[in-house]
This record gives sequence, C-alpha cells and structure tokens, in this order.
Amino acid sequence: MSSFDHETLVASINSNLAPFRKAQPEAMTAFGQLAKAALAEGEVPAKYKELIALAIGVTQHCSGCVGFHVKALHRLGATRKEVEEMLAVAVYMGGGPALMYAAEVLAAWEQFAPKPAVAP
Repeated sequence: MSSFDHETLVASINSNLAPFRKAQPEAMTAFGQLAKAALAEGEVPAKYKELIALAIGVTQHCSGCVGFHVKALHRLGATRKEVEEMLAVAVYMGGGPALMYAAEVLAAWEQFAPKPAVAP
C-alpha cells in the first residue's frame, strides 16, 4: 500500500477550505450545487458519473480528486474491477502520468475500503 494517505488528504482539504467557504459562501454554495446536479442519478447512473469524474481526476493529476471520488465510489457500491477497467481507459487517454495516478487510485481504494469489524 502507498504511504500517501488519501483519508487524511480529504479531511485536510475539507478543513483547509472551511475558511474559504465562509469567505466565499455564494461561490462555494454554487460549486456544491453544480457538483450535486452533475453527479445526480439520471440517464447515466451516479456510479458511472463518479467513475468519469475519477478518470478525469487521474488524467488531470489531481490527488484530491482521487480521494473524494474513490470515497464516493465506495459509497455507491462500485467494485474494484469497475475502477480497474476505468483506469485502463484513463491510462490509454492519459499515458504514463495517468498510470502513476492509477497506482494512487488503487492505494486510495484500499484506504477507503470498509474496515472489517473487530470482535470484542
């Protein structure tokens, strides 16, 4: 597993953006509404939209995008195989740099995977 901690990254981004949300509430509210509308269930299921968003994050070299969209894909019930197939397309379109982020996605996938219950 990668030493890069996407759970901490996502928490840090949220924390660091808190003052910006207060300073620019209209812009941040609008961005949130855009994200909600763009990723909502429709003719294209929300899971597929998140896979698309993650592919774009990979090709744009965005670690924060990796964290947020992998976390959402777990919530939406995506499988590792679906993510791996999406990564093959992202690498095809983005080349070697996308391949480096594919490795990051796979590490994030494991980090956000549900943790097994610990027996008392």
